[in-house]
Amino acid sequence: MRDYKKLEVWKKSHEMYLYIKKNVAVKFPKEERYELTSQLLRAALSVPLNIVEGCGRFTDKDFAHFLDTALGSTNETDYCCFAASELNYITQSEYDSANKLINEVRAMLISFLKFLRNGNNPTP
Repeated sequence: MRDYKKLEVWKKSHEMYLYIKKNVAVKFPKEERYELTSQLLRAALSVPLNIVEGCGRFTDKDFAHFLDTALGSTNETDYCCFAASELNYITQSEYDSANKLINEVRAMLISFLKFLRNGNNPTP
């Protein structure tokens, strides 16, 4: 089992979730509470949660499955932030900051997945 708190990808995904929770979702209008706000927060939280759950698995294949799910949630988070920007719920600067974090998480997940699938043992 891996210690998720030692993984840089988990640290970055946690940072992304906190940024979105504290700086993006709070800007949405109340009528979005049960739609876009809820979906964005669930997707953003799903990324670090899937990394954590994958760390509890014993094989790289099982771990990679959860990283794949985290990658899908990263893409979902990306779209929700894009939609929020297009709807003018957040400023361009807020979108750019969120998008930078999202892209960093995405790149780290893809890199880690390649590493695992090449038969390498990740170091926590």
